[in-house]
Amino acid sequence: MGYPAFNRAYIIRLDVNKGVKDLNRLAGQTLVYGLGTMLPRFLNYALLTPFYTAIFIKSEYGIVTELYAYMALLLVVLTYGMETGYFRFAQKSDRPEEVFGTSLISLFFTSLIFILLFNVFIEPVSVIMRYEEHKIYLRLFSLIVAIDAFTAIPFAKLRRDNRPLRFSLIKIINVTVIVGLALFYYLLAPSLYEEGNEFVRKIYNPDFGVGYVFVANLAGSVIMLLCLLPEILGTKLQFSADLWKKMIIYSFPLLISGLAGIINDALDKVILRRLVDSDTPLAIVGEYGAGYKIAVLMALFIQMYRFAMEPFFFEKASGKDARETYATTMKYFVIYALILFLALNLYISVIQLILPGNYRNAMFIVPIVSMAYLLYGIFVNLSIWYKANDLTKFGAYLTIMGAIVTIAINIIFIPKYSYLASAWAHVACYGTMIAGSYLLSRKYYQIPYEKARIIMYLVIAVLIVVLANYINYSSLSRELGFNTLFILGFVFVAEYSDKAISVFFRRKKKL
Repeated sequence: MGYPAFNRAYIIRLDVNKGVKDLNRLAGQTLVYGLGTMLPRFLNYALLTPFYTAIFIKSEYGIVTELYAYMALLLVVLTYGMETGYFRFAQKSDRPEEVFGTSLISLFFTSLIFILLFNVFIEPVSVIMRYEEHKIYLRLFSLIVAIDAFTAIPFAKLRRDNRPLRFSLIKIINVTVIVGLALFYYLLAPSLYEEGNEFVRKIYNPDFGVGYVFVANLAGSVIMLLCLLPEILGTKLQFSADLWKKMIIYSFPLLISGLAGIINDALDKVILRRLVDSDTPLAIVGEYGAGYKIAVLMALFIQMYRFAMEPFFFEKASGKDARETYATTMKYFVIYALILFLALNLYISVIQLILPGNYRNAMFIVPIVSMAYLLYGIFVNLSIWYKANDLTKFGAYLTIMGAIVTIAINIIFIPKYSYLASAWAHVACYGTMIAGSYLLSRKYYQIPYEKARIIMYLVIAVLIVVLANYINYSSLSRELGFNTLFILGFVFVAEYSDKAISVFFRRKKKL
């Protein structure tokens, strides 16, 4: 399939000044959204992860890991693609407030129904989830999921209105409340309880254990909801049944793809307990969860980028230079994501210190899982072809394909290889999705990605990490020094190759 001026566009896009304002705006909004994703999550990892792993045994931390995996699965179900549906229909409609009201009211009722049904049927649910002795954990869990699902649309409105600072501030408040209460319940309350403090004795029970993790999270979600009231009540809420039907038709494939996607991301923590060959399966889940959280630092970068990318890409969709913008964005995304990938894996000797020694057995999965998340980021960039052209059914097909790969690898290999199989399943899953998405995009919406250079950057970064792991350093300072040189070398190669190719094409054009 050909496009007007396609070959000229391929050369023009090599000019680093092309679309620089758009890319700078995207980068700026990504950084601001990072305040609401990276900073709070950093507080979570830098404070709560070492804190929880220090006070909980592995099986207790396994409860936290497993229930948060369930939470991720249910959030996809309870938002059922309405975030992206809101962006798409608000862009097309001359009454965006009606789109906001329709999607918000829809999520309100489905979240309310979920809370009622979950708690009415708490007995069979607790048996299925194997938490018969901890039903209160599940009740708290259900409230957190429902509130977080409902607030997805107010947060989407902030993103659409280009208000990343307010978005980030509310996210930071949410995590600050969670961290503060967790420290109170596990650090301060026990000593005050022993001293006979009457107030603390009313709100604290030393036998509640892991439950206060969910109490802190619920309090953070409630405060977050209160902070979003101006967005919720500041618009005259309108519900259109006809619009709702159109949004559901558009969003339902996104629900399927989102559910398949979260299966790719979270299923391993849920089924690991049931498949691993161990007398202490929850302890294995806890160990895997601790190592996985180190690698998830890469996922946080992808998330904050996606928050800025989606409205940006939809805005550019109707422009004549959209394809070139998407291609350039992909290239620079890969470069910056690989720099983070290198930093995460080459400084792992320092980063792993946030975990107690008995949790560091899982550090070997960090390069595997962090690469998997980088591949997921590439897939997110590729996905614009079906989202901007109302072909969301293909997103469902691709993520279902990825989910099948994930399920198969986990079921077949976990009994023998434990969570190493789960780590590699992520790489296989996202690699499969990238291949499928790219091949389909060539038929429906061809984008001139710089494939050779992107593959070159990926290969160089992987080789650097492999090489660094084979070098025996005599001291930590030498390790950090040499690995810093590796990172600077990669940055030099990326910068030099860009400029060299750009100069080559300019000279060729003059000749």
